[in-house]
Amino acid sequence: MPNRPTLRLAVVDDHPLFVRGLELLLPAATGKRAEVVGSTGDAASAASLVSRCLPDLVLVDLHMPPPGGIRAVAAIRRTSPRVWVVAMSGGDDPEPALDALRAGAEGFLPKSAEPEELLPPLLAILDGWAVLPGELLRALLRPVRAAPVDLDQEERRLLRAIAAGRSTLEIADELHVSERTVKRMTAALLRKLRVSSRAEAAALAGHAGLLGG
Repeated sequence: MPNRPTLRLAVVDDHPLFVRGLELLLPAATGKRAEVVGSTGDAASAASLVSRCLPDLVLVDLHMPPPGGIRAVAAIRRTSPRVWVVAMSGGDDPEPALDALRAGAEGFLPKSAEPEELLPPLLAILDGWAVLPGELLRALLRPVRAAPVDLDQEERRLLRAIAAGRSTLEIADELHVSERTVKRMTAALLRKLRVSSRAEAAALAGHAGLLGG
């Protein structure tokens, strides 16, 4: 995708060396196709940072001092719903990552990833894909495999749009309804699927074959 504009990233992480490393290495590793435009080590100021620097995507460390990374994800999702949020962690425990997805994150990446390894998954998220390591995806799907879900035609159309990464406005235009109606329909669909975020819905849809018909 050579014509894509530079990816603007914000970083919410209380490890200055990690943040500084991204600031220095990411532009060089990606041919200046990605840059850090803002950062904070305070989870409580994450939402205001995003509002100020207007990034395309935010990387949030889950293991931060209170109020913590999960609440930072939820706050960013409330105040800047058009910004993509990606959780990061240096640990192996899947539970914090699952909590971040339920709070509204679109994906999860390990902090051990090299800067040059970050760009492809981040671009994939911008293109509507949910990016999850295999073990996390298996943990995410385990509770929802038991019972099949029967969706009507309208629900399947909405789910296909969500899985394609379309925004609320784009879905509203496609379905010829208001954005408020799309939000109401999405909330009802998530309840029916017994998931808490669009990322979970997309992952479940792909695994369970709910996108056909």
